[in-house]
Amino acid sequence: MSPDFSTKKADTDEQIKEVASLAEIIWNEHFTPIIGKKQVDYMVAKFQSYPALKEQIADGYEYYQLFDNGEFCGYTGIHPGEDNRLFLSKLYIKKECRGRHLATQAFSFLKKLCKERGYSAIWLTCNKHNNNSLIVYRHLGFETIDTQEADIGGGFIMDDYIMEYRLS
Repeated sequence: MSPDFSTKKADTDEQIKEVASLAEIIWNEHFTPIIGKKQVDYMVAKFQSYPALKEQIADGYEYYQLFDNGEFCGYTGIHPGEDNRLFLSKLYIKKECRGRHLATQAFSFLKKLCKERGYSAIWLTCNKHNNNSLIVYRHLGFETIDTQEADIGGGFIMDDYIMEYRLS
């Protein structure tokens, strides 16, 4: 990992609010062209807002802020997993910080965390039309293992690939 890259577990209300604020920016910028403004607004409120993040943390999720040279550039959310796998729920980098290999560095952090905790794989879901993210995940070594259509309420469906990275 680059000496300029660091992570900080989002434990305090202030840190969780910072994550939620950045989530709203990233989601509106990145996902509106993919799924539309109405679904973005719904999903941010349901999954990325401060109350949603607090509830997820109470249910065992962990959030980490990602920093590059001290700048808060993104975040990741994980959940200790079923079948000895870690669920990578969220990995988002703000637009102006992309291209700095921060996703690769965050992934290195997650692989190290998995090894420390004895997990054999990392899995995630990714929208089938989120082409840039799919390219990044495939570059990192994730393979598509399944597909799913999940009804998330509000008349919205998540149409995703299920991807997995096997730790060696």
